[in-house]
Amino acid sequence: MRSYLRGEEGVTLVEFALSIPILTLAMVGIMEVSMVLFVSSMMEGGVREAARFGITGGAPDGQTREERIIEIVSDRTLGLLKLSEEDISMLIYPSFDSVGKPEPFTDNSPENDVYDEGEDFLDVNGNGVWDADMGAAGLGGPGDIVLYRIDAQWELMTGLLNSMLGEDGKVSLTASIVVRNEPFGEP
Repeated sequence: MRSYLRGEEGVTLVEFALSIPILTLAMVGIMEVSMVLFVSSMMEGGVREAARFGITGGAPDGQTREERIIEIVSDRTLGLLKLSEEDISMLIYPSFDSVGKPEPFTDNSPENDVYDEGEDFLDVNGNGVWDADMGAAGLGGPGDIVLYRIDAQWELMTGLLNSMLGEDGKVSLTASIVVRNEPFGEP
């Protein structure tokens, strides 16, 4: 019995068996994070190329500018993301410093720096209601400031890292760029 307890045969196999789950989890984690970073990078490239097309004001025959922009983003993400019109937004702003800011309002009593129903506001986007983001939907005209944004959900390949990377097996990804349209249509 003593020789059996002092024996070292099979120790390597036991050590390998104990470490393989950790190594497998690390490899899967690296692959999951790499795919999220890859898709995020592809989204950034797609939104950049879409904005490069959008600032020209052009539209190919048989397509609207919006349809072409969605097509560019879908092509640049290599079909890895299932994008719809709701995932891609284009908002027009009066200036670069107004991007993402709420419509201005008069803070009445109680003064709380928060818009309360009934307070006066400047309807920048012309929709008749106060908005937390003053951008108006659309691609704008010559010289307009436009925000191109993609909000998408990436489904994780495995469920091993759901609690660390995402929620319900999905990771929220966003890519955006703000540009000024060229003076298209002007002589």
